[in-house]
Amino acid sequence: AYLTVSIEPLPPVVVGDAVTLKCNFKTDGKMREIVWYRVTDGGTIKQKIFTFDAMFSTNFSHMENYRKREDLVYQSTVRLPEVRISDNGPYECHVGIYDRATREKVVLASGNIFLNVMAPPTSISVLAADTPAPFSRYQAQNFTLVCVVSGGKPAPLVYFKRDGEPIEATPLPEPPAGAGSWAPRNLLHRDLDDTKVPKSLAAEGEVGGGQPLATAEPPRGLAAERGPVTETIPETVVSREFPRWVHVAEPIYYFRHTHAPVSDGTVEARATLTWTLNPQIDNEALFSCEVKHPALSMPMQSEVTLVAPKGPKIMMTPTRARVGDTVRILVQGFQNEVFPEPLFTWTRVGSRLLDGSAEHDGKELVLERVPAELNGSMYRCTAQNPLGSTDTHTRLIVFENPNIPRGTEDSNGSLTGHCGFRLVLALTLTVILELT
Repeated sequence: AYLTVSIEPLPPVVVGDAVTLKCNFKTDGKMREIVWYRVTDGGTIKQKIFTFDAMFSTNFSHMENYRKREDLVYQSTVRLPEVRISDNGPYECHVGIYDRATREKVVLASGNIFLNVMAPPTSISVLAADTPAPFSRYQAQNFTLVCVVSGGKPAPLVYFKRDGEPIEATPLPEPPAGAGSWAPRNLLHRDLDDTKVPKSLAAEGEVGGGQPLATAEPPRGLAAERGPVTETIPETVVSREFPRWVHVAEPIYYFRHTHAPVSDGTVEARATLTWTLNPQIDNEALFSCEVKHPALSMPMQSEVTLVAPKGPKIMMTPTRARVGDTVRILVQGFQNEVFPEPLFTWTRVGSRLLDGSAEHDGKELVLERVPAELNGSMYRCTAQNPLGSTDTHTRLIVFENPNIPRGTEDSNGSLTGHCGFRLVLALTLTVILELT
């Protein structure tokens, strides 16, 4: 007897699709059985998923009842109604016939196929690395956007756009194995321009009537790593809100793409875009991260607009503070959508904060047990991100507390009270009586 077995190849399938595995065979012998196996652990384990016994004309699923998803369409076909990531892998079809010479002998042949199950990404997000960060109008800063794509199999193709146009970026090498958080080096440096020329020099014409100062051309690209460059700015400098940053060329973008496997069989992809931030042209620029994947009919996208903070909105509770109350001053929002996240700094105009510190970081400032001396005090909140800074002021009005008689609180707002005064007076009288 002769027996040949073959399985029709399958293109990659998407999670949730119905898949039919077809096992074709030719023989001149009598059918004994057909068995389908799922191969796991690199081929060391073969799990029966379906059996057709020709002797008894019965078919039996070796899967658990609650997971029974196979049904026999034809004797050589197994159908998987809804594939999952866990179904990814090799399968084998084993066919057995009786030998024509001896009915007791069974001739076996098999075929194999690899089921490639794809999963489209489930989420995509864009965030800023190392935020919040302060803003300096006198020093160029490196800035990195991070695009995180989860749930895909295989790893997706990730790329960035600026204002709808694809960004041509220079690939960065993979970080060394075992390295911690990767920080980009200084990519570009700027030259001084006429907004940084001291008035005295400009008036005397010593620098060519306000032309840019001659400086050596800085190194470009990922050159030797150096610490941040800080300039000494004279008090007589001519400055603007967004000074003109002079680069040796257009912004150079650097791109890095990595992906890591997840326990469910999918991958998490991360793409980073790094460049030297220019607040003058990058403020209100729209950046998008897009993903192409064979399981997607159209690209996924997530976008952010780089925006400096404007007009912080302040809320104070209680709205009518009284002596001894705990006052909370909170930044509720801005007049615009801000990205990346701002850094908040609180100061008291003309004096230190209630706890004696010069400033406080965070969206909320808490003043515990405010004394009457804080009435009329002014507080400044400065919000800044790598694109710009803004500040707003609020004045604290402290009203008298009818439960606290005037003059009974100390400089910290703590109460001494009449009981304490009476106790001191009683002790004093006792000492005088004993002495007499």
